[in-house]
Amino acid sequence: MTFDEIREIALAYPGVSDHVTYGTPSLKVGGKFLLREREPGLLVLQRPSRDERDLLLEAEPELFFITDHYRDYPYVLVRMERLEPERFRTLFETIWRDKALKKHLAAFGLHET
Repeated sequence: MTFDEIREIALAYPGVSDHVTYGTPSLKVGGKFLLREREPGLLVLQRPSRDERDLLLEAEPELFFITDHYRDYPYVLVRMERLEPERFRTLFETIWRDKALKKHLAAFGLHET
């Protein structure tokens, strides 16, 4: 995937908007960080927890990795060329649901749990 493809999928979710974080394109919902393009071909993706991130790292090391900089934070680095659109959608929706405001969830047809 390219960042433009990722952006297109993500912007279809209520409340998601374009931003710039550390000089690179990023996406947020309700002012909360979701993801950014760290460098061409490399995505920084927020995860619900470090435990969930660690499961991804173990299960799919060809797709996910981290550097020492991210070790203490719930972020995972994603190799975009290996990322499939449906896989991204699943990963993205998990964090979007966690960060979205009640009005965004309602606009998506969801109720706060």
